Amino acid sequence: MVIFKQLKVLAQGPLRQGLAWWRSQWPNLTVIGVVSVTLSSGVTGLTQLGVLESLEQKAYDQMMRLRQTTRSLPSDDRILIVTVTEADLETLAEFPLTDGTIAQAIDRLQVHEPVAIGLDMFRAIPKPPGRDDLLRSLQADNVVVITQISNTASGPGIPPPTGVDPAQVSFNDVVVDTDGTIRRALLIAEPIGLPEHPFLFSFSLQLAMRYLATQNIVPEASNQNPDYMQLGETTLWPLQVGAGGYAVVDDDGYQVMLDYRDRLTPAREVTLQDVLNDRVDPAWVRDKIVLIGITAPSFKDLFYTPFTAGMSEDTHQMPGVVIHAQMVSQWLDIATGDRPLMGLSQPWQEWLWCLGWALVGGTLAWYLHHPITLTASETGVFIAIAVSGYGLFVTQGWVPIVAPGLTVLGTSGVVLAYQAQQSLRQRQMMQVLLGQTASPEVAKALWENRDRLLKSGKLPGQDMIATMMFTDLRGFSTLAEITPPEQLLEWLNHYLEAMAEEIQAHHGIINKFTGDGLLAAFGVPIASTTSEAIAADAQAAVACALSMATRLATINQERQQLHIPQLEMRVGIFTGPVVVGSLGGHHRMEYGIIGDSVNVASRLESFDKSRQPDHCRILIGQDTLDYLNDAFVVETWGDLLLKGRQADIGVYRVIAHQPALGKTA
Repeated sequence: MVIFKQLKVLAQGPLRQGLAWWRSQWPNLTVIGVVSVTLSSGVTGLTQLGVLESLEQKAYDQMMRLRQTTRSLPSDDRILIVTVTEADLETLAEFPLTDGTIAQAIDRLQVHEPVAIGLDMFRAIPKPPGRDDLLRSLQADNVVVITQISNTASGPGIPPPTGVDPAQVSFNDVVVDTDGTIRRALLIAEPIGLPEHPFLFSFSLQLAMRYLATQNIVPEASNQNPDYMQLGETTLWPLQVGAGGYAVVDDDGYQVMLDYRDRLTPAREVTLQDVLNDRVDPAWVRDKIVLIGITAPSFKDLFYTPFTAGMSEDTHQMPGVVIHAQMVSQWLDIATGDRPLMGLSQPWQEWLWCLGWALVGGTLAWYLHHPITLTASETGVFIAIAVSGYGLFVTQGWVPIVAPGLTVLGTSGVVLAYQAQQSLRQRQMMQVLLGQTASPEVAKALWENRDRLLKSGKLPGQDMIATMMFTDLRGFSTLAEITPPEQLLEWLNHYLEAMAEEIQAHHGIINKFTGDGLLAAFGVPIASTTSEAIAADAQAAVACALSMATRLATINQERQQLHIPQLEMRVGIFTGPVVVGSLGGHHRMEYGIIGDSVNVASRLESFDKSRQPDHCRILIGQDTLDYLNDAFVVETWGDLLLKGRQADIGVYRVIAHQPALGKTA
C-alpha cells in the first residue's frame, strides 16, 4: 500500500509536472528534431560524396600528431633497419648498388641469425659484378624480396629477381591518398602479369608472418567473418568506401589504416657501412626482422605522412623502407594484442554521430537567446566534438570531426533563422492583436512571455482578474451632425490620441476604439496573480481616468479658444474575472476580452447619460472600490440595477485622488 501511495504522489506531482513540460515543449522539440535530422542527413550525404574527405583527413593528421606527443611507444627491438644513406653511396661510389655489395650485406647479417631479411630494392635487372653471389644469397629461406604489382592503368610492374622461390616474393607498393599522404596499408593484392602469383602478401606482412611463426601465430580466417584475416586474436577488418573519413577512396585489395609507431622511425637504424664493416651488435640482429632499403634523398623513395606538417624540412618525408618498418611493427603488435587495429565508423554510425551533435547544437540555439551565452555554448559544442573525436582516436577509433561541426553550425543557423522568422511573425501578430497601444513596459512583458502566450498561431484563452475601462463622448451624434466630416475626424483623432497616451502612461492597453469611445484594460494580457497586483491594476485604471479628465480639460480650453463646442465624456470602470485571447482566424484576428466584467464596465459608462456632474464622469463598481484602499475620493451613488443585470451593484463616482495619500498612479 505504501508503494502505491508513493506512486500516486509521484503521478500527481513531479511526474505530472514533467509530462506537462514535455507537452508544452513538444512543438519546439519537433522543430529541433526535424532540422537536426534534415541537416544530419544532408551533411552525411556530402560526406559520402567526398566533399569533406580532404578536411577529415587533415583532422586525422592533426590527431595523429597530437597523439604522438602524448603516446610514447618505445623503439621496436624486434626490428632493425639497415639504411643506405647518401654517405654510403658516396663511400662505395655505387649508384645503384652492385649485386655484389648487396650480397655481401646479406651474408654479413645472416651470420647473426636473423628471423627474416627483407630487401626493399628491385633487383630484377643485374647490376654486376656479383650477380651470382646475390642470387645465391637470395636463395636463403628467410630472405624476402619485392616486386611491384601492376594494374590496368600503369601496365606491368617490376618483376622479382629470377630464380627466387615464389613464397619469398612480396610487393612493396603503398597506397597514397589524393594529397600524396600515406595513411593506409595494403596487405594483400592480386597482381596483373604474374600468373605464378595469383595473390601476393605485402612486403611488411611477409616479414611479420615469418617472425610470428616463431611465436606460433599464423594468419587464419577470422572467427567473426571467414572472408577476413585474423592475426592472433585480432580480425583485420578491411577498409571500405564510406568508412571513417574516406568516401571515394579506391579500396581495391585488402587495406587497413596504417598506425604509425613513431613520427620518425619505429626501430633502431644502422647504415650499410656499419653492416659491411661489422659495426653492428649481433644482438640487434639475432632473432630479429631486418629491413634493407635506400633512405638517400637522391633516390627519391620518400613519402608524405600525417606528421609531415609538423616536421622540419629535412625530416618532413619518410623513406619507403621506414614506412614498411612501421607496418611490420603494427602487424606484430596487432598479432600479440599490444596495439588494436584502428577502427573506422560506418556511414550509419556517422549519421547518428552527426545527429546527436546536431540535437545538442539545435537545442542550445533554441533555448539560449543571449548572443554571448549562445556563442560560448556553441563554441563549447565544437570543442566537445573535437575532444570526443580525439578521445575515440586515442582508443583506436576514427570518426569524422568536420562533419558534425558543420552539422551543428548548420542546425544552429537554421534554428536561429526559424526563430527569427517566428519572432517576426509573433511580433506582427502581437501588433495585430494589441495594435500599438500598449505601454513600453507592457509591450516588453508581452514579448518576453510570447512563447507562453502564443500557441498554434493564436493567443489561447486565459482566465484572469483585470480592470476594464469604457469611455464615450456625451452628445457625439449631435456634434457629428453639425461638424464637417474632415474637421470631425481631425478633432476626434486629437482627442483619442490624448486618451491613448494616458492609458499607455498608466500601463494599460487599448483593446479597441468604438468611434468616439474606447475599451481599455489594465492587468492584461500578462495576468496579475496576487491581490496586491490586482489592486495596482485597479488603482492604475482609476488614476488613468482622472488623468484623462485633466487632459480633456486642456482640450476643452483649446476648443474654447477656437469657439468649438466643449466635450464631455463618461468613464465606466469595473474589476473582475475575464477571459482573454485571440478572436477570429489567421486572415482576420483581434485580441478579445470577454466576460461579465466587461459588460458591467460598459453599463457603468452608459448609465443614466443625463446625469453628468462635470465634464468627465467616472463611475466604478463596488468590486473596483474594494481594491482602491482609500486612495481616491469617491461619491456613492447607491446600489443600482444596471441594464441587462438581475442584481444590484454598488456604484460610486470618482472625484479626485485622496489628498492624504497623494497621486498613486
